[in-house]
Amino acid sequence: MARGLKRYFPMIQTKAEILQEIRQKQQLNSLFNGWTKEQQQEFLDFTSGMKGVKILYDAFFKEIFDPEAKPERLETLLSLLLKQKVRVRNVLPTDNTRLADESSLLLMDILVELEDGSLANVECQRIGYKFPGQRSACYSADLLLRQYKRVRGEKGKAFSYKDIKKVYTIVLFETSTREFHEVPDDYIHHARTTVDTKLKIDLLQEYIFIPLDIFRQKLYNRGMETPLDVWLTFLSVDDPEWIVKLIQQHPEFTPLYEEVYAICKNVERIMGIFSEELRILDRNTVQLMIDEMQDKIDGMKGEIDGMQGTIDGMQGTIDGMQDTINSQKNTIDSQKGTIDSQNEKLNQKDEEIRRLKKLLERKQHAEI
Repeated sequence: MARGLKRYFPMIQTKAEILQEIRQKQQLNSLFNGWTKEQQQEFLDFTSGMKGVKILYDAFFKEIFDPEAKPERLETLLSLLLKQKVRVRNVLPTDNTRLADESSLLLMDILVELEDGSLANVECQRIGYKFPGQRSACYSADLLLRQYKRVRGEKGKAFSYKDIKKVYTIVLFETSTREFHEVPDDYIHHARTTVDTKLKIDLLQEYIFIPLDIFRQKLYNRGMETPLDVWLTFLSVDDPEWIVKLIQQHPEFTPLYEEVYAICKNVERIMGIFSEELRILDRNTVQLMIDEMQDKIDGMKGEIDGMQGTIDGMQGTIDGMQDTINSQKNTIDSQKGTIDSQNEKLNQKDEEIRRLKKLLERKQHAEI
């Protein structure tokens, strides 16, 4: 596939054309020269079709799955994930004060209200965060609180907690964390709170975790088996051969790639998109390194605490032995005192016996 994807998408520019446009504009040239050789090559590869575009890039994903312009795409994906027919009723703003305002590893989020009033938040993470469970639980709580405030404000005194609908937190991981690789046979994880008896009660919060790196391993071994596999292939694969296989078997995806490559024709815009992705990735990598270093520090601290515990235990043993020695010494000293007292009494007895012997000898001598 020497020409890469250009033979299937003629609008794709060649590397020479892209470089020519970059060199003609000082700002673009400076930006390009500021990248590493590997980053320059990555940019040229996907813009010229030698490799596929990463659909999880923020700008691409939001363009493809724009719930206002093309709701049917997001509806199809959500219907497959939630295993029920889904219609997007409203697109909700994501610029509120939320728990994700901290420096995060999120590339994007799309938040929509479904036809039944439930909320679905789709999140993408290039680097799987260290604690996806805790993080996702916070996002879900944020969704639930947002819905509660809105519905209570709309209903007023007529408000009932039964008006609150489900909230779905859907997380796509480009590179997943260790927890997911401990169950390598699964790439769709659906979580909900349950009761440990037969009690049936709806606690509203549900989660779907999708480690795309594990999905790709399955894909390369067995191919696309289900409609959901097809969509996940589109989301996760940048191998040109698999992209060609996808559009040949499912030509309805060709227009989606055409939209992406239409964006790539605008060299200035696509360089801005790529530069922002690099910035986010660098920040996330630094944060991940900090987290990993903190884990090592915590681990070392745990080892030191363990060693200190061992030392304290040994010191306790030594102190106990010293107490025993001191007790034994006290016993010996006491016994020595008793012996010395007995010796003194014996000496006194010996002296008295000697004195009596002398008296006896004198008496005997006098009688003679």
